[in-house]
Amino acid sequence: MNIRIIEGILIPFLGTCLGAAMVFFLKKQISGGIQKALTGFAAGVMVAASFWSLLQPALDSSSAMGTLSFLPASIGFLAGIGFLLLLDVMTPHMHMNKQNEGPQSGFKRTTKLILAVTLHNIPEGMAVGIVYAGLLTGSSGITAAGAFTLALGIAIQNFPEGAIVSMPLLAEGMPKHRTFWMGVLSGAVEPVAAVVTLLAAGLVIPVMPYFLAFAAGAMMYVVVEELIPEMSEGKHSNIGTIAFALGFVLMMILDVALG
Repeated sequence: MNIRIIEGILIPFLGTCLGAAMVFFLKKQISGGIQKALTGFAAGVMVAASFWSLLQPALDSSSAMGTLSFLPASIGFLAGIGFLLLLDVMTPHMHMNKQNEGPQSGFKRTTKLILAVTLHNIPEGMAVGIVYAGLLTGSSGITAAGAFTLALGIAIQNFPEGAIVSMPLLAEGMPKHRTFWMGVLSGAVEPVAAVVTLLAAGLVIPVMPYFLAFAAGAMMYVVVEELIPEMSEGKHSNIGTIAFALGFVLMMILDVALG
């Protein structure tokens, strides 16, 4: 595994760590408007990354199938949705837009919040692993710049996510250093998922389009199931919508300009 791939795997994790570090600089709570903006921005980045960095390469690498070139992307996308749905059902986590509801003990609430963000990070780690597997084998039409752009885009959306998971824990009275490490821990699964996927994907190069679309489907599940409901809930939902558009356009620009 060369240095470029190691850097690509660690960049998204760095975004989570920097976001978690906001507990040392911000007050105990994030205002509703700022949280909607952060969530909407992250959603916009993930939607753009799902298409330009994952689905488009999946479609391009299946072009030899002619009019049936949509099949690998379609099957992989639906499989990714189904995988995250299964994880969602089987894992007793807390939905991000429900984090302030229910008479739960501090321990249970904290545990569920960490599980929720950890679930978010699994498909992102898979996506990074898959694109770098494609780059390593030269089998999916992914360039080094394109792979780096996806990693950078995920790091950008991980920054607000790291803050969103750490700040509520601080508001509960948890010490700052512990909330920071909780945020870091929630993102630790990402490089692990990337490495595991990278190793597995390298063994099944012929089905790389399915893997790319699988990661896109998993990421889109997170957006639709968790991020969009949170950014649209309650007052001032237009803040989340505007932030979504900005995140989408930024990721689109990065992917087209660098990819």
